[in-house]
Amino acid sequence: MTPEQPTTTPRVSQAEINNILWRACDTLRGTVDPTQYKDYILTLLFVKYLSDVWKDHHAAYLTKYQGDEARAARAMQLERFQVPEHCAFDYLYQQRNADNIGELINIALDDLETANRGKLTDVFRNIDFNSEPNLGQTRERNTRLKLLLQDFADPRLDLRPSVVGGEDVIGNAYEYLISRFAADAGKKGGEFYTPGEVAELLARLLNPQPGARICDPTCGSGSLLIKMARQVGSQNVSIYGQEINGSTYALCRMNMFLHGLDDAQIEWGDTLRNPRLLDGENLRRYDVVAANPPFSLDKWGHDEAGLDRHGRFYRGLPPKSKGDYAFILHMIETTLDGHGQAGVIVPHGVLFRGGTEGKIRQRLIEENLLDAVIGLPGNLFFGTGIPAAILLFRRGRITNDVLFIDASRDFDAGKNQNRLGEAHMARVVAAYRRYETEERYAQRVTPAQLLENDYSLNIPRYVDTQEAESVISLIETQQEITRLEGELAAVRDQVHTYLRELGINVEA
Repeated sequence: MTPEQPTTTPRVSQAEINNILWRACDTLRGTVDPTQYKDYILTLLFVKYLSDVWKDHHAAYLTKYQGDEARAARAMQLERFQVPEHCAFDYLYQQRNADNIGELINIALDDLETANRGKLTDVFRNIDFNSEPNLGQTRERNTRLKLLLQDFADPRLDLRPSVVGGEDVIGNAYEYLISRFAADAGKKGGEFYTPGEVAELLARLLNPQPGARICDPTCGSGSLLIKMARQVGSQNVSIYGQEINGSTYALCRMNMFLHGLDDAQIEWGDTLRNPRLLDGENLRRYDVVAANPPFSLDKWGHDEAGLDRHGRFYRGLPPKSKGDYAFILHMIETTLDGHGQAGVIVPHGVLFRGGTEGKIRQRLIEENLLDAVIGLPGNLFFGTGIPAAILLFRRGRITNDVLFIDASRDFDAGKNQNRLGEAHMARVVAAYRRYETEERYAQRVTPAQLLENDYSLNIPRYVDTQEAESVISLIETQQEITRLEGELAAVRDQVHTYLRELGINVEA
């Protein structure tokens, strides 16, 4: 427990923990860019969690072994992670007035990595608590770090499992902060976080089963991978991901750890130029591949793609200024033959743009890989109001038809951002499972219809959402007009009568 903390701590709700953490951000807000202060806040939260769990388990062993410190210490060596004394939050808090507090935190992070080789190697390499450009000159930096440590020493912020009731609470708090940081950072924040409801919808649609190998080649902070793992409903799952941004890669590694996915293999690098998830010299293949790649990425690697040693672009080379199909082709090439499936979130231009994209789209349809096209509402994503779509691909399909779903009108409107409700997600998933035509919502489309439309996937071409116009009867309309004219004449006569009684000359 932290220095000011009482020996017993009442249980704190998820909402209160979230609020405490969000208020702690005020220490850095306004002086440090949101894309940077998230690293400091989330890293300290991670250290606080490790420290509190370590302390909790140590106390439990002391109770079990009747105060025998030596036996408790031996048992602690078998824990899923190690926290050296000078790396613990309590130690850092005690040193909060030190002139070199930033350096002490950096040392603690380095030694945490060393004590947990494999699980935490390189996680903190891009985070510097002694950075003058980010945190200010020495006096200002020390003040900010002291205040930040005091924020996290809040007696209510006790992250021990015996207090919060398990790992989900802190994992959820981490996800909460990541989503708030993404909203604060706007468009740039959207690059490392997929809105929770969209990730949940994609996870339900792909529905990975126990034993599945799941990959997100543009995994960001890992929210989509976590949703996929939860959808499996057991620990019998293998998680893989790759992320190009160094600090976001670190967040993803910590996020996996906090959600109990210690064995997740997350790589740092450019998926298109340098895929790191390999089996020998070949791309690793998966049961499920899911991603929310950056929309229409410019300079994605077009110049090198023609010589791609993995042969991912034999269906065509995506345009230099739009990398959407580069990610799609990579994902398809990493699905397992016979049953592998992929789900990708894309901007609507992917559905109908011509040129090489149109030819790639045609090849994917002719190979019977495209399973469904789902239109989402606009303004779901951080930093952009444009609507997106989900493309589902599946190997070993038993039909040549493609299901189109227009879910663009089903959402809960928000002030700054729309959201998908439970009923909206359930409707999409149910329609996909039925795989049948549903008036003004879903349409099962044949290959001949796709050919007739030159392989465009523009959803309004197939799903007519217009309300049917009612048939107008001229005879009934004339009868209604005659009736209304009669009523109007009667009202006029009554008004004239009232006016004459008042001595008003109606004829004038």
